[in-house]
Amino acid sequence: MAGPPNDETVEPLFVALTLVGLIMGAMLAHAGAPTTLVLGVHLATYFFGGFYAVRTIIAATLERTIEVDLLMVLAALGAAYLGAWTEGATLLFLFSLSNVLQNYAMSRTHEAISALLELRPDTVELRRAGQLVTTHLDEVQVGDVFVLRPGDRVALDGIILSGTGNFDESSLTGESLPVQKQASQPVLAGTLNQTGALEVQVTKLAADSTLSRIIGMVSEAQASKAHTQSVLDRYEKYYAMGVIGTVLLFILLLPVLFQVDFADNFYRGMVLLTVASPCALVISVPAALLSAIAGAARGGVLFKGGAYLEAMSKVQVIAFDKTGTLTYGKPQVTDVVPASGISERELLDVLARAEQNSEHPLAHAILSYTAAQGIRAAAPDSFTAVTGMGVRATWDGVETLVGSPRLMHTAGIRVAPQVQAEYERLLHAGRGTVLLVYRGEQWLGLVSVMDRERPDAAERIADLRALGIQRIVMLTGDNRPVAEAMAQRLGIDEVHAELMPADKLRLVRELEQQYGHVAMVGDGVNDAPALAAAHVGIAMGAAGTDVALETADIVLMRDDLGAMVQAVRLSKRAQRIVWQNIIFALAVVVVLVTLTLTIGIPLPLGVLGHEGSTILVVLNGLRLLLPSS
Repeated sequence: MAGPPNDETVEPLFVALTLVGLIMGAMLAHAGAPTTLVLGVHLATYFFGGFYAVRTIIAATLERTIEVDLLMVLAALGAAYLGAWTEGATLLFLFSLSNVLQNYAMSRTHEAISALLELRPDTVELRRAGQLVTTHLDEVQVGDVFVLRPGDRVALDGIILSGTGNFDESSLTGESLPVQKQASQPVLAGTLNQTGALEVQVTKLAADSTLSRIIGMVSEAQASKAHTQSVLDRYEKYYAMGVIGTVLLFILLLPVLFQVDFADNFYRGMVLLTVASPCALVISVPAALLSAIAGAARGGVLFKGGAYLEAMSKVQVIAFDKTGTLTYGKPQVTDVVPASGISERELLDVLARAEQNSEHPLAHAILSYTAAQGIRAAAPDSFTAVTGMGVRATWDGVETLVGSPRLMHTAGIRVAPQVQAEYERLLHAGRGTVLLVYRGEQWLGLVSVMDRERPDAAERIADLRALGIQRIVMLTGDNRPVAEAMAQRLGIDEVHAELMPADKLRLVRELEQQYGHVAMVGDGVNDAPALAAAHVGIAMGAAGTDVALETADIVLMRDDLGAMVQAVRLSKRAQRIVWQNIIFALAVVVVLVTLTLTIGIPLPLGVLGHEGSTILVVLNGLRLLLPSS
């Protein structure tokens, strides 16, 4: 059995009945129908036209606040008191019609969430005991294996066990090109398998999937308020009370002071009550911000609230962590330089074993390189990662150090002149990060590892400048010559190299003191303190990264600097539209109030101007759902 109709169905019906009542009441009055019949039609019209407004007023009163709807209802009642039933009914009709159109328009901003929800299938085919079993998502456990066929949408986050396929991830990242994936690579719920048959092991429950968390983040972001909106909301009730008080004084004092006709003055007071209502002003900010948040989510840029959208528009300086943002974050071994009397194989054997337990990207690059050389090293007996310096590992009772000269100095080891000379040669040649290798009492050599910069980095930095960003800063733990060479190629203003995580935090605070609003762009893991300290923390390329989703204020789901440009452009566009709406709404109120107080305007015209401005600011805000150019 169907449930009762909801407000989305009933409210438009009430608007239609209000229009019918308005027309019937005017026709009956013109035809000289019995007064009782005409009054009954008018009362019915008022009931349908004012039902939702009165309901809103009652709810607000119970919470001890005042809604601007009260101004409209009082004006309509005032018109009825003067016998201007038709004009009062016109006011209620246009006001209720405006609300319906607003609700319809604003519902467009929530379609991004609805669209995301549709991306997730309700069931999945699990492989159990050699058979395929169709299972509801809520019953699936971590570790279960499900089957993906060409054309299937991924139901849950997981790791590919077998098979290869091209995945359309545009629904989450905004990236239009498909991504080829194979065994051991992750897949995300909501993405589409275009080709290939695969088996995937579940890594997250349905409620914990990246898609579910994105849906939750967009919902929370749309519920949060920017500073501008909070200020307007805070003063809305005071403004409404001020308007009511002013109109009362206008109605009561003018006839006494200037001997004007009370009825005419009362009518003008009702018009004043209508045109001074701040409906357009109140809706102007959320109309723009909700649209911007929803539009950005469809493009793979997740703002965690209107406050961050607003803050991003004020940013003057952007600080980039180098690795993973300006570069791909996938370093490769470029040079292996054994010390005198040491073979390359010996050096690589020691490197592979010393770095075996490290999670650092440089270690992964070294281990990939040594594996390609056929080296399979055992784990060391003990291992310590020295943040920002390197690693210390021990096996066979002998300690090995792999890292920067600073690591050696900290351990009380003097770097041999020939090793130092080779280190500086590689460094000044721009060969990336150079690591020294020392075991026991012997220098074994050096290895350099370089991260590839993104080919479009210089172009995107130029785009950011064109959008009004005044200063671009690089923060990196890499050595200074490499960082400065890259900065020169990319057009970066300021470089801070050889940094520890605490140094990045300190520098972000110093930049804020010097320049004002600063955005920090990082990977959301090592840069978490700096991301949290900045006015706006931005995690880039964070699809599936839990820490990035939690830490940053803005998450760029696409591993692309173009998403950064998109975020800045959208934030500035949103602020322009917000202020367009605010200025337009205020201008309409000023013009209508001035006309009412000077030449006088009829109530229907005042209502038309008032409600028309409200609809226009909503439609202007909805432009942010469209892709920005």
